[in-house]
Amino acid sequence: MRVAADRIPLGHDADVIIVGAGPTGLMLASELRLAGVRPLVLERQSRLRDIPKANGLGGQILQLLRYRGLLERFEAASTDPHPAPRYPFGGVHLDFTGLADPPLHAVQLPQPRLERLLDERARELGADVRRGHDVIAVDQDDAAVTVEVRGPDGLLQVRARYLVGCDGAYSRVRDLADIPFSGTTYPDVNRLGQVAVHDSVMRLDNGDLDVPGLGRLSAGYTRTEHGVFGFGWLSADVLLLSTVEEEPDASDDGPMSVDELLDSIRRVLGADLPLGKPLRLSRFVFQAQQAERYRAGRILLAGDAAHLFPATGVALNAGLLDTVNLAWKLAADLHGWAPVGLLDTYHAERHYAGVRTLLHTRAQVALRRGQDSAAEALRQVFQELLADEPALRRMGALVAGADIRYPLPGAVRHDLVGAFAPDLTLHTDEGMTSVANLMAAARPVLLDLADRDDVRSAARDWEDRVEIHTAKTHARPADALLIRPDAHVAWAAAIDESTDTSVSSLREALAGWFGPPSAHTPDYSDRT
Repeated sequence: MRVAADRIPLGHDADVIIVGAGPTGLMLASELRLAGVRPLVLERQSRLRDIPKANGLGGQILQLLRYRGLLERFEAASTDPHPAPRYPFGGVHLDFTGLADPPLHAVQLPQPRLERLLDERARELGADVRRGHDVIAVDQDDAAVTVEVRGPDGLLQVRARYLVGCDGAYSRVRDLADIPFSGTTYPDVNRLGQVAVHDSVMRLDNGDLDVPGLGRLSAGYTRTEHGVFGFGWLSADVLLLSTVEEEPDASDDGPMSVDELLDSIRRVLGADLPLGKPLRLSRFVFQAQQAERYRAGRILLAGDAAHLFPATGVALNAGLLDTVNLAWKLAADLHGWAPVGLLDTYHAERHYAGVRTLLHTRAQVALRRGQDSAAEALRQVFQELLADEPALRRMGALVAGADIRYPLPGAVRHDLVGAFAPDLTLHTDEGMTSVANLMAAARPVLLDLADRDDVRSAARDWEDRVEIHTAKTHARPADALLIRPDAHVAWAAAIDESTDTSVSSLREALAGWFGPPSAHTPDYSDRT
């Protein structure tokens, strides 16, 4: 159901100002609306962008979208909702085609189409998205952030309790907040094209190409002294082409033309490659950078404003997961029940996740860039290691971001604490459901899997903020799970754990994540 947008008169207060209406800003707006917060999204561009800087979604964010009940909607808009599970990794490939349950999934969804879907979702939930509004100044005090905006009606000011910069790699918010952004910019320019196969080009039985005047090109990567050329098949008549060249001081701003791709292929291969109709074209300059802190007082960063990774296919996953972690914590503070330090855990957890993503993307740089025989030997050994299923699965989970286990506080530990909650099939008195269904509303959930009245009773003082469910499941991993709105496990009771241990640790976790018992806090559970 569409909710009428809660239009906020500019010049008046909002709960949260989001700067940037790319995928990260729009996802954050949706998550805040689910939590009962009024976001105001300010976007410099006057209309949705049509440059496909990303060609799809992959990794853990797909599982989160499924938990929100959105994955089918995104797959329905995809050009290929279930592509072959084979992904480039620094000049080699992670090939999951032999696995029945790959640890890494992707959905082909050009960024303009993705942004339209996220824009529709945010507006359906009642988010106020203003395009053609450029933030030119930011000032904060102990109570709020004041933003100066240049819009269609001239200069104006708007205040909010918090501001989140989702304004990309060259974030003005980050600069205005004086947050250091350090790292490395590599001289590699990566150009991508999805093109129809030209009539003069023949596809061989093994997937290689026979090109007039050039000869045979092997699927995968071809290295020359001028760079790297790669290709793979998206369908029987559509190719995904890429080139990598060293071009110091190159930029990824602005659209890429088919002539630019042709010229790059000619420089790398030393010959022309006839191209059919271009379907999508994009360009990337690789950077490995991370904000020193994701929070400066009442100003926070998410997405590319907080981190840049030197590999394709991971930035959207990381940025959208930032927003899911941040939104419920902002809402807790705005609703008045956040425990001390809750908002600081956003930096602690997502900076940690960013470091993990930088780890494997920098490793891809090392694999990709070397041109001598030693580098080729490294790639060959690495590819051989990936023939072992445990190593392949571990790499897939690393790239997906599915291996993240936040280092949460607490003396009593369970293997699931800090990890993404497994999607258990649940049998309840009302029928069958699942963890994914329980998380669609983005509310905290206490899941009692062993019919433990002591656990349910211990949580009743938090019923205004935490949903309590009793269910049975096959081979239960714990007696009970406390799941945060971002679907990460905050607490777990071990199988047959004692009442004293469970009750004390559960109440500690509830207070640590969801504030004091309800006798000391107002009920905001019905705020929309």
